[in-house]
Amino acid sequence: MSTFEDKQYRWRETYFVLFDAKKRPKMNKLTKALLALNKRFQLSNLSSDPQGYVDSLTLISPDDYAALDICYTGGEEVLEQSAILIEDFRKLGGEENPPVPWSQIKSYDGRFDVLHFERIGEQGEEEEDDELLDPGTLLSVLKELARLTHGVAVDPQSGTFITDL
Repeated sequence: MSTFEDKQYRWRETYFVLFDAKKRPKMNKLTKALLALNKRFQLSNLSSDPQGYVDSLTLISPDDYAALDICYTGGEEVLEQSAILIEDFRKLGGEENPPVPWSQIKSYDGRFDVLHFERIGEQGEEEEDDELLDPGTLLSVLKELARLTHGVAVDPQSGTFITDL
């Protein structure tokens, strides 16, 4: 079940991790890495290809009132969308010096879509305290995905890269 179908969660935004598809991690490696970030993370809906490489998964962080759906896409579609994304970054006045060269980003043919959800209540009701959602889970997972894939994490809405501070 996608988190979109869960009335306890509301979609907030989508981030990307772009990388060389040859660096796509196997599910067992990714789950170990994610659980090493926080043992309280709950992983579900694990899906991998026949060779064991990640297709998708859901991560829930009860402490942060957050959930992430992570889905893999690869091939020509990613190459085309990456080129468009880079042009959009330049039009928006986004970062001029990405963490890796623009030409390398244009060559990335693998992508994780990281859909960020906020827990809003048992019946889809708004929580009284708007400050419950903590972006810590999102940021740590984006950084870990970028590290594992030797890629870059991107916020396409703001035209910025998510890097280690």
